[in-house]
Amino acid sequence: MVRPRLRRRVHGEFGATYFKPAGIPVRELETVSLTFDELEAVRLTDLEQLYQADAAAQMNVSRQTLGNIVKSAHKKIAEALIKGMAIKIEGGTVEYMQNLYYCPACESTFPAEANEESCPDCKSDKIEPAELPGSKKGCPRR
Repeated sequence: MVRPRLRRRVHGEFGATYFKPAGIPVRELETVSLTFDELEAVRLTDLEQLYQADAAAQMNVSRQTLGNIVKSAHKKIAEALIKGMAIKIEGGTVEYMQNLYYCPACESTFPAEANEESCPDCKSDKIEPAELPGSKKGCPRR
């Protein structure tokens, strides 16, 4: 029996979910699908220049899993660029970080709405937005 896939943490929403070559109607293009976790992995490792270990911690996956996600994303992006395909960003098993909160009293992290007032586990009222592990600025990957 296969273990269920854990949700990968994604920092936020992305500005666009479709990219295509200019001047060609979408209906004439082949499309490659990029998942939100693949896009987040590329954002963290390539744009933010985090070490893979730090990016993996932010996404709540192992470093090896992050490497596999980045490899898959790079292959899809390269294929779309070389072959003139459209890129559709959709799907993936993700949870958005802006909806995660941390309780220092019981050290749990849980999804909640902005108006949440207490921890569902220990009922402490001292909850705060969850910090991203490994999100140190000024530590680019080498």
